Amino acid sequence: MADHPVDEKLPAPKMATTGLQHVAAMYAGVVAPPLIVGAAVGLTPAELTFLTGACLFTAGLATFLQTVGIWKIGARLPFVNGVTFAGVAPMTAIVASTDDKKDALPIIFGAVIVAGLLGFLAAPFFSKAVRFFPPVVTGTVITLIGVSLLPVAFGWAQGGSPDADDYGSATNLGLAALTLLIVLLLRRFTRGFVKQIAVLLGMVAGTLIAIPFGVTDFSPVADADLIGFPTPFHFGAPQFQLAAILSLCVVMVVSMTESTADMLALGEIVERPADERTIAAGLRADTLGSAIAPLFNGFMCSAFAQNIGLVAMTRIRSRFVVATGGGFLVLMGLCPVAASLIAVVPRPVLGGAGVVLFGSVAASGIQTLAKAGLDKDNNVLVVAVSLAVGVIPISAPEFYHAFPETARIVLDSGISTGCVVAVLLNLVFNHLGRGGREAADVTHPMETGEDLASQGKTPAAS
Repeated sequence: MADHPVDEKLPAPKMATTGLQHVAAMYAGVVAPPLIVGAAVGLTPAELTFLTGACLFTAGLATFLQTVGIWKIGARLPFVNGVTFAGVAPMTAIVASTDDKKDALPIIFGAVIVAGLLGFLAAPFFSKAVRFFPPVVTGTVITLIGVSLLPVAFGWAQGGSPDADDYGSATNLGLAALTLLIVLLLRRFTRGFVKQIAVLLGMVAGTLIAIPFGVTDFSPVADADLIGFPTPFHFGAPQFQLAAILSLCVVMVVSMTESTADMLALGEIVERPADERTIAAGLRADTLGSAIAPLFNGFMCSAFAQNIGLVAMTRIRSRFVVATGGGFLVLMGLCPVAASLIAVVPRPVLGGAGVVLFGSVAASGIQTLAKAGLDKDNNVLVVAVSLAVGVIPISAPEFYHAFPETARIVLDSGISTGCVVAVLLNLVFNHLGRGGREAADVTHPMETGEDLASQGKTPAAS
């Protein structure tokens, strides 16, 4: 019996090129979180290069766990893992609330370890409880992730540091706008591989254009070693603070929800539907990868949806192709020079690319909400209130100023608060009392519209 296309091993040249394509499609997404958090902490260019390389290295390890798998760990699907965007806002909130910035990363790493281990233990139960995280909840959360990160892109576009003399200058804004234009033109007028790496090419072009303006710093590359290793606990031993742990546990729930939705979608694309066992195994890989990442100075890991789109476009369904991409990520993490290249990119150029990158995350959430049955008043209320609560930290940063610092770590993350509110409102309006009687007509993530039709139900998401 022939192997399923998911288990097919392609010739080495094709395995390498298609694996690199997966890396190119997700590279900007992997390096953005360490850039944001590292800048908030105030890391030097060399430290920022180290943190970026560590995140590439741990993303490769997590991708290996997910694609190749061991024991009951790994969905064994062409599933790319990397640093999740969902954790960026809570992590920057932790940084802001930490008096000594040297303690910020150890506190974050400690919280990620605990959240990862708890998520690993909860994986088999979460795969059963996924009905409480339907599209109306996941769509709201994903939208909030993108919206919460857009201010970061706007800050980059102005130059990164408000204390700088050229912050918000016409030169900085012009570089950001030009980078954005290049990315849009590449996405509009190119095809295939070039179109997939439009953001990366836009950053390269923007960096080259920025050289005559004197805003490109090549010292990180000159100072980087050719070969290196992400030394365990380079920034200090992990510290465990309850408020930070609670904040990132919420992020872990969000991450597991996203990964579940991505596994279901990917299973349909590769014609190997993700059942409850597959979802549990995939979540174990996500959470274990997250728990291990801080050992090598990495952050929480999750699925990368853009790579699912790449599988759908190319129709190359082999998980070993993605595993090869994971190998490239590990090699990049072990080569500081490669990791340092991203540190060369000027902040305004990153800002222009970030508009596309973070805006695409918000757009993905809106796409999910489009499937969430917003013709139902209950769902409109869930989305409306959850989004309103979630944008409070963005639109009114001092809204929770009277609350204790420990509480503000959670409250100042619009993603965390928006997720909690969405889950609770969905339960109240769609599962309890009168809403509960309508639950029989709610689309379960494991059921298709055809399944419901065969049972005489109306497919409406809650």
